[in-house]
Amino acid sequence: MAMEEVSNKQIVLKDYVTGYPKESDMEIRTTTLKLEVPQGSNAVLLKNLYLSCDPYMRGRMNKPHGSYVDSFTPGSPIVGYGVAKVLDSDHPNFKKGDLVWGVTGWEEYSIITATQALFKVEHTDVPLSYYTGLLGMAGMTAYAGFHEVCSPKKGDTVYVSAASGAVGQLVGQLAKLFGCYVVGSAGSKEKVDLLKNKFGFDEAFNYKEEQDLNAALKRCFPNGIDIYFENVGGKMLDAVLLNMNLRGRIAVCGMISQYNLEKPEGVHNLTSIIAKRIRMEGFIVADHYHLYPKYLEMILPCIKEGKVTYVEDVAEGLESAPAALIGLFSGRNVGKQLVAISHE
Repeated sequence: MAMEEVSNKQIVLKDYVTGYPKESDMEIRTTTLKLEVPQGSNAVLLKNLYLSCDPYMRGRMNKPHGSYVDSFTPGSPIVGYGVAKVLDSDHPNFKKGDLVWGVTGWEEYSIITATQALFKVEHTDVPLSYYTGLLGMAGMTAYAGFHEVCSPKKGDTVYVSAASGAVGQLVGQLAKLFGCYVVGSAGSKEKVDLLKNKFGFDEAFNYKEEQDLNAALKRCFPNGIDIYFENVGGKMLDAVLLNMNLRGRIAVCGMISQYNLEKPEGVHNLTSIIAKRIRMEGFIVADHYHLYPKYLEMILPCIKEGKVTYVEDVAEGLESAPAALIGLFSGRNVGKQLVAISHE
């Protein structure tokens, strides 16, 4: 019997991007697809349900330049993290009906051969969309970055930039659960209110309203900063370096202020690292996925007991994905940005 053919809407990158990305750098294309995987291919056929929009994807729009993650291929669908349902499988670890999260295509249906980048969803008593964020890559980033890279101690003072985003909102809550004093910055009054009232940060400020970031940090951290969870870079990093304590730790997760600049800004206060014996370390979440079962064991009870909360910004429909992705770079999103393709 011939397998059914379906139309498959895709978001395609037209060409490599320089400077600020625009919606017109992407286009919607419709192709057709047979709803089966070839025998002996070891592949799975997915129906994509949710897609994750993440700042690191900006780097994948550049010409290949030896980054830790390959560039997108112009003329092909964008790829990123998502949540999907298995419709057909030629792989022993996956069967029809399984729910998975991991790397998939920005399209309605995907055939995935790189199944090592897929995790089976075992817990369905939480919102499925959480696997694009809290229970997926962003959650693991916060957990590994804070607990493995920052080497926290109870009572540490912790500063998180881009604190209401997919990763920052969780870093702050993990730090509070650990017994730290936590301050976050974000780019609007609404986000600052979320930090203080929903996520339980001790203090928060709107960086756009501060003339002097160094003064803002001194106000929030009269006794200095032990841990900085770095998401933005640029002028913020410079101000933080002046306020770090002896043997402070900086976990470098991202530097979103630099991603769209043709020439990255310099950092001027790096000599602070010497006198203060600061340890500054970059990390990539993929190096830490072996800790995922341990992370779930810790975080699921926290979610169920209401000790951890998570805010999502959901764009509806695949066609809204390009605008949702680009909105990350102007702070348009409030919380974790994702796209709902199909509510199953």
